[in-house]
Amino acid sequence: MTNDRLKKFTIFLFVAYVVLGLINFFVFDMSLEGVGDRWIVYFGDGGFFGQLNPMTLIMSFAVMFLLILVARNIHFERIPGRFQAAVETFFDYFWEMVEDSVPNPKYRKQTFVIAMSFFLYIGVSNVLGGMPGINVVPVENGLNVQLFTDTWYTPTSDLNVNLTYALMVLVVSHFFAARAKGVLKWLKSFFEPNPLLFPINIISELAKPISHSLRLFGNVMGGGILVLIISYMLKYFVLPVFLWGFFGWFIGLIQAFVFSLLTIAYIGSLLE
Repeated sequence: MTNDRLKKFTIFLFVAYVVLGLINFFVFDMSLEGVGDRWIVYFGDGGFFGQLNPMTLIMSFAVMFLLILVARNIHFERIPGRFQAAVETFFDYFWEMVEDSVPNPKYRKQTFVIAMSFFLYIGVSNVLGGMPGINVVPVENGLNVQLFTDTWYTPTSDLNVNLTYALMVLVVSHFFAARAKGVLKWLKSFFEPNPLLFPINIISELAKPISHSLRLFGNVMGGGILVLIISYMLKYFVLPVFLWGFFGWFIGLIQAFVFSLLTIAYIGSLLE
């Protein structure tokens, strides 16, 4: 994407953002009915494994499709423009963090790919959570399709998604540690520095994915509900879209960065 095309796209995005805000302001009525609820489809006998959140699946595939589409249309030049230079600088910064945190060079590339994949997916998901769009929430009489009175549904507001990624980090980090150190030395690390600390070491490892996932879920889900309530109270004074933009784009990208940074730290700590 050239600088001229990027500038035009930015202007188009800003104009669309303002137009949607005005539509929200003059046309749609905001309602707090169904806030915090999720559209869940039950199948089979129900239970924990008999539940499905359609919006999580739809938006997850939409985010992945968007990332693939953008990646296929980006062409890096030998002489970089400002956009390419910014992307390369950010990638270099991430790579330097991996080099500083992962002592074994053999696993640096894999760690970089995993952490950067998480950042891109979570970052795009959270950015969509800062843009007015379509959301579906359950109400007493069925489903309420919200048009521009709420943001696009973000998959990271579903704890199942965040916990899945956090468990992936836990499994991958211990898999790398077992391959790098050997299985016996890896198992021995659970009894260090004192065998009496074995239960505490197990609890600390199990606590990692819990804190890893809840941190992202709490900030995204809680922030979205807070902004929606504030927007409802200030509808005739402040356009909700600008609050969504701040919390979705700024806070959302910070949370994506924190999740990726912790991914690097967790993997690197077990390779020491």
